[in-house]
Amino acid sequence: MSHADVAVAMPTALRRPKNTGAHVSTLPMVVPSVGLLLIFSLVPLAATIYFSFLRYNLLNPLVGGFAGFRNYYYLFRDPALYHSLLISVLLVGEVLIITIASAAVLASLFQKQFPGRSIARVLMISPFFVMPTVSALIWKNLLMHPVNGFIAWITRSLGFGVIDFFADWPLTSVVVIVSWQWMPFAFLIMLTALQSLDEETREAADLDGAGPFSIFFHIEVPHMGRAISVVTMMETIFLLGIFAEIYVTTSGGPGDATTNLTFLIYQRALLAFNVGGASAAGVIAIVLANILATFMVRIVGKGLDV
Repeated sequence: MSHADVAVAMPTALRRPKNTGAHVSTLPMVVPSVGLLLIFSLVPLAATIYFSFLRYNLLNPLVGGFAGFRNYYYLFRDPALYHSLLISVLLVGEVLIITIASAAVLASLFQKQFPGRSIARVLMISPFFVMPTVSALIWKNLLMHPVNGFIAWITRSLGFGVIDFFADWPLTSVVVIVSWQWMPFAFLIMLTALQSLDEETREAADLDGAGPFSIFFHIEVPHMGRAISVVTMMETIFLLGIFAEIYVTTSGGPGDATTNLTFLIYQRALLAFNVGGASAAGVIAIVLANILATFMVRIVGKGLDV
């Protein structure tokens, strides 16, 4: 009898392994974490939507009741909303350009061997771990201060006038601070991507006579394409909520020169005490953030498809 005949003659129960392990439900282990996630995300969202339909001002608690869509109506008629959206777009766009461009160049440089490379990499990443309020205070009081700042000392030493950054270039100053804080994040992602690049590819380009610029733009940048997409998506989502740097340095000014959508919500809620109007602005911010996040996730997902 051949092996095939023996296999056919064997009972099905003998040829199929028995599943002796008991069925374990993972639902009790998932419910606590999912429940906490829903509580900390859905409850504030529901409260924001609820207050956006109320006439609710903390300075005049006697005036209340259902407002319908009046909070949204007055908000969309307010030019401050569209100006804050413009500032948000400019802030996010400029920070993305600066962080991605500088991180790509620095990742290419730090990929090469040089003395003290490990220490230099740690120093490059360290600004990302500084709290936003602390980094804003450092730039405001130690670097950009028009009297006691380090940059003012340099300009006076060179015979130039003193620059009051937060009065003359407020948005640019905020962009510089935020870029300094987020550039290490982009640098870390892109450096990790470059470490997966085959060295034989660089060696082949060197043998073909390609210079450093050709290798960077034609080999390294395309290889970092997926990392750039991920950095763009994550930074865009987080940069829409920039608040601490603006609050510490310019407080949205001069005038409304640095008032983004997040700071506008703060002004309506905690300065004007208009909870209803602030909640309506918060709902608009949530909708815009979700639309942008969905769009960015789809773009990044297409880029990650193999």
